[in-house]
Amino acid sequence: MFNWAKQTLANVVGTEEPIYGPSAMKSVAEDAKSTPYTELTRNDMEWEAMDSTCVETQSFYFTADSGHLALAQVIYSNVAGIRTTCQFNSKIFYTDGSKPHLWCSTPLSDIEFSEDKTGFYANDCALELSEDGNSYTIKSMTDARAIVNLKVTRTAPGFVAGKDGKTLFGTDLSNPWGTMRHAFWPRCEAEGSITTQDGPVDFKGKALFVHALQGMKPHHAAARWTFADFQSPTCSAVLMEFTTPPSYGTSVVSVGGLVKDGEIITAGTTCKAEHTKTKQDDENEWPEPTDVKFTWTGTTKDGKAVEALMEGPLDERLDRIDVMEEVPGFVKKIVAGAAGTKPYIYQFSPRSKPVTLRLKIGDQEITEEGRLFSEATFISSTDAPSHA
Repeated sequence: MFNWAKQTLANVVGTEEPIYGPSAMKSVAEDAKSTPYTELTRNDMEWEAMDSTCVETQSFYFTADSGHLALAQVIYSNVAGIRTTCQFNSKIFYTDGSKPHLWCSTPLSDIEFSEDKTGFYANDCALELSEDGNSYTIKSMTDARAIVNLKVTRTAPGFVAGKDGKTLFGTDLSNPWGTMRHAFWPRCEAEGSITTQDGPVDFKGKALFVHALQGMKPHHAAARWTFADFQSPTCSAVLMEFTTPPSYGTSVVSVGGLVKDGEIITAGTTCKAEHTKTKQDDENEWPEPTDVKFTWTGTTKDGKAVEALMEGPLDERLDRIDVMEEVPGFVKKIVAGAAGTKPYIYQFSPRSKPVTLRLKIGDQEITEEGRLFSEATFISSTDAPSHA
């Protein structure tokens, strides 16, 4: 009955891919063997704004001195070169439980980029990189419930893993059909506010900036994600890990880095995220993490060995997001059947006690308490399909 809908949807989201195997991707970890990471310049901050299938985001994560957490994000999405959409998202986490989290997501119109592709503009929305390349301003009046006026200034170098941060996908890697790239400003100072209907919320504090490009259908590139953003008085730690679907060998790619006192201690792909304990979410059958372990290893520029560890319980989740919540029920079932996708995002920030980062640089051991914001995203199964 819904064959026409299935076909239309398959054209947009794509059906399950063949099993190409791990040889059909080149992890950024390959480049990182010789070049663990590369510091970012202003030119590295340009939007790709691809005219083929992609999802590109610039996301800012705020850890306010007041204790609140927030997200501000621009999403650029292109479907098969047929339709381009952009969205501005903002979210305030009232981690003290004083009120429900405030989530605003607004489609954008009249999209433009600056001549050098570092600035993004739309009706009632602007995201601009300063001339010196050291700060962003984020302004949005797209939703009266959350008027955003924020500035983020980096206080340590930004980086990509490897030479250019890119993981490549395709059976001919000299001419790949897909890419994945993450660029980070791991430690920034934030100022400004998000004005809600109850008044302004001050976000003076610390921030993380992530520029991400998925240059293919996102659910074909990754089946699962884990993300960590840790901010403490002198340290920042970031980790982004994804697992490919079985079509690319259920391969794991991790990128991340550590910053202390305004300097990159180490960065690259020698980091790891583990869900050490989980519980099944009865609503969707995903294994929601309850305890995590994040590790980083590497060397400093002067050759000292670096090890870092952060582990423990996540406490009760802040939120669980059904990415397809607004999609009609019968369409959701078709997507799950046709593309094997059932995307949910779990968001956490432990509140019962501070999170501890244990950092060893050469013979020096440092322990520092701070705030962790973490996400676990499940999109599709990582089990290879069985064939009768």
